[in-house]
Amino acid sequence: MKKHISILIPKGHTSLVNIEGTHQIFNEVNSLLTSIGRNPVFDVQLVGLSRETPQRNGLFKISPDVLISEVKKTDLIIIPAIHGPVETALENNKEFIPWIIHQYKNGAEIAAMCIATFFLAGTGLLNGKQCATHWRFTNEFRKKFPEANLVDDKIMTEDDGIYTSGGAYSFLNLNLYLIEKFAGRDVAILISKAFMIDIDKNSQSPFIIFQGQKAHEDDSVKKVQNYIEENFREKISVDELAKEFALSRRSLERRFKTATSNTVTEYIQRVKIEAAKKCLESTSENVNEVMYGVGYSDPKAFRIIFKRITGLSPVAYRNKYNPAVAA
Repeated sequence: MKKHISILIPKGHTSLVNIEGTHQIFNEVNSLLTSIGRNPVFDVQLVGLSRETPQRNGLFKISPDVLISEVKKTDLIIIPAIHGPVETALENNKEFIPWIIHQYKNGAEIAAMCIATFFLAGTGLLNGKQCATHWRFTNEFRKKFPEANLVDDKIMTEDDGIYTSGGAYSFLNLNLYLIEKFAGRDVAILISKAFMIDIDKNSQSPFIIFQGQKAHEDDSVKKVQNYIEENFREKISVDELAKEFALSRRSLERRFKTATSNTVTEYIQRVKIEAAKKCLESTSENVNEVMYGVGYSDPKAFRIIFKRITGLSPVAYRNKYNPAVAA
């Protein structure tokens, strides 16, 4: 029996790439299976709230196959990224919410792509569940939805029938994962080759650009952040920072974690590693020179922290992102 796939067509500014790309890939699975004498496995439909949904200020229009009222039962709901304030997205698409919740309770699974995780979290279905979103919006997500268990580095997550993907085009990796689950590993491999998608990619860490988490109102913490960013080449301790800014260590650590979602030590490490990444991307310095330049003296510790934050070793990162080294 075919799996019914409902690709939602939300109102507002939605990722057309998520919609069209997913629609094409799942239908290509059916075409591929038919070509080798096997039965199609998916029944793919665009599901909307109205017969025609304008996108990008009317530049594009999408005509869904069916309305939510016409879909009594589905197996997988796919929510594309919805841009703009989450409150607006939830208000514009509030008719979807009871339908999504009802379908989930009746056994449907849900896949939210990129920042669609915000919309899904707004339904309450992510409370207590692991999820991912675009790395640029992790702090905002945590502030809005502290009940969800956000993981920064994952390209995709699966928890109790709910799937999420990380930034932008990682929706392709989530699609491959779902295809493997519903149609088999052999089909997923064929689709990965047909669309040239890197199968089994599981981390968005190499793509994260650390920009400092300063979207908060704690001025003392901002001063500490600025101090770290200006003096990252030096050895900085939490005790020294507390003394410098006339705070107790306990108060500093508590306020810093609340404001930035990082401990002070984690923040220092991320600032240093971000500087190291930029050197590895754009200079001819070797790894040891970069290590000393950002304030580390222990090669083993530097490699461990670098790989934990980026998902790659310093050498692998340089080879991936430095054109001169690659040449």
